[in-house]
Amino acid sequence: VYNGTSELQLERMNVYFNEASGNKYVPRAVLVDLEPGTMDAVRADPFGQLFRPDNFVF
Repeated sequence: VYNGTSELQLERMNVYFNEASGNKYVPRAVLVDLEPGTMDAVRADPFGQLFRPDNFVF
């Protein structure tokens, strides 16, 4: 949910996020690390659910 007040920020959400169904936004990111444990920690975090599984590279 967008909590800001700027219409300009809302218009430019597509710079950092991809719009999914139901007016939900998925962060544009590729997470890269050589240690799988770090990626597991990110996935286990509540914010880790925001990222698409195929964006994790190790």
